[in-house]
Amino acid sequence: MLRSMYAGISGMKNSQTKLDVIGNNIANVNTSGYKKANINFQDMMSQTTSAAQGAGNGRGGINASQVGLGSQEGSISNDHTTGFRQTTNNPLDFQIQGDGMFVVQGEGIDYYTRAGNFYLDNNGDIVNADGYYLQSVGGGNINIPENADDFSVQPDGTVTYNVGDDTIEAGQIALAKFSNPSGLEKVGGSLYANTNNAGLVGVEASGENGTGQIISGALEMSNVDLSEEFTEMITAQRSFQANTRIITTSDEILQELVNLKR
Repeated sequence: MLRSMYAGISGMKNSQTKLDVIGNNIANVNTSGYKKANINFQDMMSQTTSAAQGAGNGRGGINASQVGLGSQEGSISNDHTTGFRQTTNNPLDFQIQGDGMFVVQGEGIDYYTRAGNFYLDNNGDIVNADGYYLQSVGGGNINIPENADDFSVQPDGTVTYNVGDDTIEAGQIALAKFSNPSGLEKVGGSLYANTNNAGLVGVEASGENGTGQIISGALEMSNVDLSEEFTEMITAQRSFQANTRIITTSDEILQELVNLKR
């Protein structure tokens, strides 16, 4: 009976964690470049009431008898499938059609993102909403001076601007490729930090080694599917209710045992 209580408690805690993950996904349904999170659970260690026995002495083998002690959080992973496209017609809004990630640098640290909403700062550098510089192939910022008449971004990430009749190349947007993007660490602001398990393949030009092409005038939005999240939310809610029922039922049985003496 007490084992069922502990199992119910672990189930309630896991259901709450699942609701936390779902709530964060729904809260970021309109966040550009956001990648939804998925949570997986594992069973906890089991208590063995009788060990397994092999066949012998005229008897067949006997399986072990075990009682589970509940569940535990297995992993919370990020789903890096491509999000929905939103056309903005803003030339400094970029979408990656492929598996690469933009490289931005702030305070000397490189971060990675799929959020392509950039703009020009007062010095003409292309930066994101946090003022982090968009990096070019080989390193360095991409600058469009004030005297530029206009600029354009090619699918291979090459940024050019015109001054009079001259066309000048400002740089080529760098894209990072990871063998395990789910191993990246979220640091907020739609940014990711590299980890030992992300497997950075390299930072290259757009279109090389599967990094994808850059589409100007569009943004990649969140890959959250609201219908799926609502379904998972109902499942988590019912799981929470069922585990509370386990605790209530165990308590009623204990109460009956206490009342036996009376």
